[in-house]
Amino acid sequence: MHGGQNCIDLTGQTFGRWLVQSKSQQRDGRAYWNCVCVCGTSRKVASRGLRSGESRSCGCLNNELVVVNTAKFKFKHGHALGHTMTRTYSSWVSMRRRCLNPTDKDFARYGGRGITICERWTTYENFLADMGERPEGKTLDRYPDKNGNYENGNVRWATPEEQANNRRPRRLAA
Repeated sequence: MHGGQNCIDLTGQTFGRWLVQSKSQQRDGRAYWNCVCVCGTSRKVASRGLRSGESRSCGCLNNELVVVNTAKFKFKHGHALGHTMTRTYSSWVSMRRRCLNPTDKDFARYGGRGITICERWTTYENFLADMGERPEGKTLDRYPDKNGNYENGNVRWATPEEQANNRRPRRLAA
């Protein structure tokens, strides 16, 4: 029932963290309700959102879940929170993906060619201890041996220009 005369009165009912206080004006043929969240925030909420469970709070519930999940999924080294990673951790993850994951788009140019990662760098903490934090504007580069493995002594943080000068020659299409 869209907000017309037949609208079910939701006054006094609770939906998630919302307490419905009174009916508000209709918009777009839909009923809206003046609601107050348990945190004290007041807002107009659509009937449909309340009844379907789509709207459970003013956003405070989501914020609390983010805090809980961040603590739950934070890696012990502190360089990754959920889907957010530091630049250094992102480089380490990308290096591993290129060398170890046959479904990665770049695998053929790395792991598929036999490029490996040294045993020590299977843990992020060791990689970080050897390489340090990734400087702004630089990424991981195998140098001095561009065909060598990812290992201490053959990897540096390099600018795009340094990497371009260290690339293998590209094959021309026949």
